[in-house]
Amino acid sequence: MIPDSTSIPLSKKKPSGITEPDSENKPNGQSVRYELPETPVVVIEPSRGRIPVNLREIWHYRDLLYILSARDIKVRYKQTLLGAAWAIIQPLFTMLIFSLFFGKLAGLPSDNVPYPLFAYAGLLPWTFFSNAITNSGNSLVGNSNLITKVYFPRMIIPMASVASGLLDFVIAFGLLVVLMFYYGVGLSVNILMLPVLVVLTSLLAVGVGMWMSALNVKYRDIRYALPFVIQLGLFATPIIYPSSMVPEKWRLLLALNPMTGLIEAYRSAFFGKPFDWIALGISAVLTVLILVYAAYSFRKMENTFADVI
Repeated sequence: MIPDSTSIPLSKKKPSGITEPDSENKPNGQSVRYELPETPVVVIEPSRGRIPVNLREIWHYRDLLYILSARDIKVRYKQTLLGAAWAIIQPLFTMLIFSLFFGKLAGLPSDNVPYPLFAYAGLLPWTFFSNAITNSGNSLVGNSNLITKVYFPRMIIPMASVASGLLDFVIAFGLLVVLMFYYGVGLSVNILMLPVLVVLTSLLAVGVGMWMSALNVKYRDIRYALPFVIQLGLFATPIIYPSSMVPEKWRLLLALNPMTGLIEAYRSAFFGKPFDWIALGISAVLTVLILVYAAYSFRKMENTFADVI
């Protein structure tokens, strides 16, 4: 927060500085020299250059990122009957429905993994991703009072919405471990890739959520279209079916969905299967491209947030 001009200390100097008359203390017309501090307290300047993200500024405000993330978690579970259990209920009940209709009735394959476990392993990262972009897409409009009153990097708001969803991911991952123990599926050395996959998923959610949040400030119908697009994305991502079920000629098109390679990589990490490095590489490249484009678009529209929101 920038202090007002009265809070900046002034110091007297002999030869140089700002000359101002002091009519009360110097009735003979003499003047007093004042000089502002050599280093400004805070300098706010428009963004220059082509780099879309000022990482140094984001790091400087890392405490604010933590505070906003903690606030989102507290608001989400405040005065709730089941509390953090909602982090498990959503993927669990979705898994049960998918197992009944797609596993039992439709008989979809699951790559030699029990279908409930197969479905839950895909729903775990998808639930985190979908909730993260939904919350971050509405984050700027939901924090309009904060944006119009103080200065801070606006990117922190959608980033905090994504970061707050990591707690739900950790809680839901605990249920996956229980299910793997129940079905007799053990962890392998592939689980060491899990942190990398979580980082990639978080960066993808930050990119999509940041872009949606900026568009939502200008076009308020984004918040109505976003849940519909997420619902379509659920079926365009190999969650209820494996990628091996898709014909060979359509797999490249399926891989253009960045969550495709990530979902398959999660299953490889959980169940000890070989990684599809080509699909994962495509997802990583698309994640970086989406993140850079979203940051550039966000910075381009950021100057009008306080006026439009």
